[in-house]
Amino acid sequence: MSNRLALEDSPYLQQHKDNPLNWYPWCDEAFERARNEHKAIFISIGYSSCHWCHVMEHEVFENNEIAEFVNQHFICIKVDREERPDIDKHYQELHTLLNRRSGGWPLSIFCTPQNKPFYAATYIPPYNRERMMGFSELTAIIAEKVAANDEKLFQNADEITTFLQPKKEPVQATALNEKIILQFTLQAQHNYDSDNGGFSKSPKFPHVSTLRTLMNIDRIAPNDEIRTTLTHTLDSMVLGGMYDHIDGGFCRYSTDDIWLVPHFEKMTYDNALLCGLYAEAGIFYENDNYLRIARESADFMLRFMMEDNLFYSASDADSDGEEGKYFVYSYAEIIDALEACAVSNPKEAAKLIGVTPEGNFEGHCIIRFTSHERPEWFVSLRAELSHLRQSRTYPFIDRKVITAWNAMMIKTLFVLGRDTPSYRTQAIACLERLTETMVIEEQLKHSALIHKIPKIDAFLEDYAYLCTALIEAYQSTLEETYLIHAQRFANKALELYYEEGKWFFSRGAFTTVAELDDGTYPSAMAVMVDVLLSLGILVDPKYRHFAYKSLEYVSIKLMKTPIYYPTLTEQTIRYLKEQRLIKGSSENLLNLSKTFVYPFVLLKNDETLEELTVCGENACFAATKDGSKLDGLIASTL
Repeated sequence: MSNRLALEDSPYLQQHKDNPLNWYPWCDEAFERARNEHKAIFISIGYSSCHWCHVMEHEVFENNEIAEFVNQHFICIKVDREERPDIDKHYQELHTLLNRRSGGWPLSIFCTPQNKPFYAATYIPPYNRERMMGFSELTAIIAEKVAANDEKLFQNADEITTFLQPKKEPVQATALNEKIILQFTLQAQHNYDSDNGGFSKSPKFPHVSTLRTLMNIDRIAPNDEIRTTLTHTLDSMVLGGMYDHIDGGFCRYSTDDIWLVPHFEKMTYDNALLCGLYAEAGIFYENDNYLRIARESADFMLRFMMEDNLFYSASDADSDGEEGKYFVYSYAEIIDALEACAVSNPKEAAKLIGVTPEGNFEGHCIIRFTSHERPEWFVSLRAELSHLRQSRTYPFIDRKVITAWNAMMIKTLFVLGRDTPSYRTQAIACLERLTETMVIEEQLKHSALIHKIPKIDAFLEDYAYLCTALIEAYQSTLEETYLIHAQRFANKALELYYEEGKWFFSRGAFTTVAELDDGTYPSAMAVMVDVLLSLGILVDPKYRHFAYKSLEYVSIKLMKTPIYYPTLTEQTIRYLKEQRLIKGSSENLLNLSKTFVYPFVLLKNDETLEELTVCGENACFAATKDGSKLDGLIASTL
């Protein structure tokens, strides 16, 4: 018999509708029942493509013995962290407070009947295991203490709730200066893995915003060491494994140091950000390989992850109960495919793509190149292996549409459209569909299942990323409507979430402060500063003031350890170095080259101008009819 989650739209909540646990969605009814029946509350937060969420579901939430006890003594609430990032952020802060380390998913929270939290963990095994307390034993202890009104437990919960309440703290600031560039570069080089690229050991994440900031520093003042760090990492990440050479697109992260064995889920935000990074690097460095990777990643999103011009949120790592089963091949399958492609000496050819009889992943083979050049025969082999995958079960796709993540992908399509115009056409269609779907009676919404009406109001990240997509749309088309909408949504974000330099992520069920650091993707606050700086030179200087106050508010942390805040660092450099604006007629501007050397250049149409005019924040410097001279003119004004 299904529980209450059967009535929810979220694919993640739907995954749990047949659990024997009597789940509630996040709702007043659950909290009222907990108070009235004096039962502890168990809150479980996860998302549909989370591997350990699946493990805990199978081991704990599908266990009838555990469910019988928990249903008697607890009120259980399931939360989709992608649908409700505000709730997730609040309880992640709780986990950090109680455990002195960051949390993750699944996130497991226990609260008093009055919804005051006192215990936080991530994955919990069903029974005591080695040094981990089991869910069965833990719930037995909590149920007994709550029933007995254990004074210490309730006192701790009161103290924790007090700690979690937002506090007004005096703001200390320091001068923002260009030392931040050297500091960021040194810290990045300190973390750099010179053998395999990237900035950590396993598990290895792509750190897109760190790479992007390094690329912009290299564009401001060419530096061989920085460029090597960047290109070595970009080259290493796409040898194969974390990057899927068959369908295209990137998996979430690598479980090893060499980007070979990924966690196989594919997230829209990862693919949007990585595709955009490879597109920008390909255009600026004139690297066809990077552009090919960007196009393949975009094509993956368009083929597998889009419906009705809206992008789904994620695809799972597992299929048929096995992680990576859809993605890997047997040695025999690869040899047969090579023979079908008439490749001479298939066994030797197999070695070029990392394929051996013993395999490189649990006896199976992940396609991974031994060099950065693809053999000519790989085009036909790719088609064969793609055809083979079509007979397999595709991993579960979470068909939830999230405004911020769609906006990331739309911006990337506009960037890729600088090289290949068809992507710009697709970006326009997607942007139109997103705003039609997610703006209801002038209110921006956060998420909805495909073809369902969105119910949850937008958070800061939705406003921030949508604004960047609209500004990129204006840069690509010079259609003023996009700029007007960007200004409108930026004004709303300032009204809802800005307070004297401080930004809030949400102010609904929980008031949560916007993060400064770039976690799974660039922080909403940093992206909002990007928006304000753009609007400050395109529309009105007042926006630049809000950007400065935002940077000043976090200046001490930013100047000390900029490596933790790559996107904010990039925006600080942009503020200090100043932007440049190229004014001219739409026709002249749209005929310009694909990119400028200086990274902080925007276009503004002015049909009264016959020449292309280079301007700064407060004045114009030079004009020319020859677009090829613009890089030189810009450089002369810096």
